[in-house]
Amino acid sequence: MHTLLRLPTGLFYAQGVKANVLFFEKKGASETPWTKQLWIYDLRTNKHFTLKTNPLTRADLNEFVELYQSGNRHLRQATWSPEADPARGSGPDGRWRAYGYDELVARDKTSLDIFWLKDDALADSDNLPPPGVIAQEIVDDLEAALEQFRLIAGDLVADPEVS
Repeated sequence: MHTLLRLPTGLFYAQGVKANVLFFEKKGASETPWTKQLWIYDLRTNKHFTLKTNPLTRADLNEFVELYQSGNRHLRQATWSPEADPARGSGPDGRWRAYGYDELVARDKTSLDIFWLKDDALADSDNLPPPGVIAQEIVDDLEAALEQFRLIAGDLVADPEVS
């Protein structure tokens, strides 16, 4: 595995459900890990998408696609750094960061639930969307879930072998 794309929660199913895209390179078995560095792009922290009113679009992935450097992974440059560096275009709000193998395996249970960006919603409740927006997001999520259950129920009724 060489890259992990952290997607916003609730993108495919419901709020609170996390989704990631993992990128692998097909290689044979090895006694030593092939992964020397894992690149992570955080499209989750401080991003608010909904299934209906604010869906994720291709344009939301443009920065990731540009930074991914398909075919030239050795040219990747992190956009995260502890201090702002305008010359490199990096700083503490950068969404693109690399972790070394040793850093990853040293984590508790080698967890890949990695985050480094400050979540504005947790730090400052004044940054929450207005109550009307939150209520509409809840309605949208519930309607999307209900539609999914209707499709599942229809499939179950249509297939008498399912019990």
